[in-house]
Amino acid sequence: MPTLQTLLDKRASAWAKAQEYQNRSASEADMSAEDRAAWDAALADVEQLSQDIERDERHQRLASVDYSQVIDATREADEERHGGPDKAAAYADAWRTWMRDGATELNSEERNTLRTGWVDRKELRAQGVATGAAGGYLVPPEFRAKMVEAQKFYSSMRDVAEVITTDTGADLPWPTNDDTANEGAILSENTQVTEQDVTLGQEELGAYTYTSKLVRVSLQLLNDSGFDLESWLARKLGERIGRAQNRHFTTGTGTNQPEGVQTNAVVGVTGAAGQVDSVTYDDLIDLIHSVDPAYRLGGRAGWMLHDTTLGTARKLKDGQNRPLWEPSVQAGVPDMLLGYRYSVNQNMPTMAADAKSILFGDFFAGYVIRDVQDVQLLRLAERYADFLQVGFLAFARADGVPQDTAAYRAYRNATA
Repeated sequence: MPTLQTLLDKRASAWAKAQEYQNRSASEADMSAEDRAAWDAALADVEQLSQDIERDERHQRLASVDYSQVIDATREADEERHGGPDKAAAYADAWRTWMRDGATELNSEERNTLRTGWVDRKELRAQGVATGAAGGYLVPPEFRAKMVEAQKFYSSMRDVAEVITTDTGADLPWPTNDDTANEGAILSENTQVTEQDVTLGQEELGAYTYTSKLVRVSLQLLNDSGFDLESWLARKLGERIGRAQNRHFTTGTGTNQPEGVQTNAVVGVTGAAGQVDSVTYDDLIDLIHSVDPAYRLGGRAGWMLHDTTLGTARKLKDGQNRPLWEPSVQAGVPDMLLGYRYSVNQNMPTMAADAKSILFGDFFAGYVIRDVQDVQLLRLAERYADFLQVGFLAFARADGVPQDTAAYRAYRNATA
């Protein structure tokens, strides 16, 4: 299997070849059929190698994760809840037995151990919190860590936004202030100081309950000790919840769901007439400078766009005929667009009439995601007993909201 650096080198060569064919002609329309075919083949190689590189980097990232340390706060809370590391480990073992064989196979000691996973060590049926007796136990940190990692892979927003974790899902308000229009003044001698009030606002994060929907697993798989059911289930449930959350964190309406980063983004640049499905070099430069330098120069600014939009941007050149897209040739260094890293978000709109298809700015400053710490898993054994199957579904509580809309701006395609 080729190394990551080998893939990077191959992509750099393919990209150089693509540029060579493009540079032979004054415009794409002037290309010969032979050069066009070679150019398309080179671009296809770049696309394929980019996917291979992203896959390899993702594999290395996942392989390097110490899952026992992914959620330190959660592990500490688990150990405190269960009465120490040994008892927390015993809880995890009992939980796996419950997941694989159900409550009927638990001995009295394992049942007592699982009771330490109850919320506040008591049933809260009236509040709708699933407890051990109801068939749902708080999952151990290893399972949560794997599920969170799967969510991150399917959630571009989690890579760039600020993510906070809270112990409860109570509404979380915080004060806001935009004082950028106000500034100090020179004070003359023996002159009274003028007043200028500070205006405060308030934003609030809630906690929407996301479900993975139901996954049915055969008893044969559950009883097969050679099958890593825990990793498989965590990945599947995490992917489902991650997809739903990313869509809402990107384009959510804010009504009965999180408000997305793109939904009400301030437009920094609008394409000229005819740019229904295109963007120009000048547009991207103007979009960069529509964001205040305070955000742009902080080291966290970048692009967010759909993969098809990135494909269009890759073909753009500056006034010196240099490509705007800069493929990385070094492992650990991201690809760049006009000197800024980018995040491919498949929930961003593709370029179309009046679409806010490209975002640029500091998304860490601009958007916050709130997770409620514990994931819950329900096991439905009797419902599908006649199929010799067990149903599993997970719940995760989260919300997201723009916290500083001045930190990023949007490019809007022309209406016609």
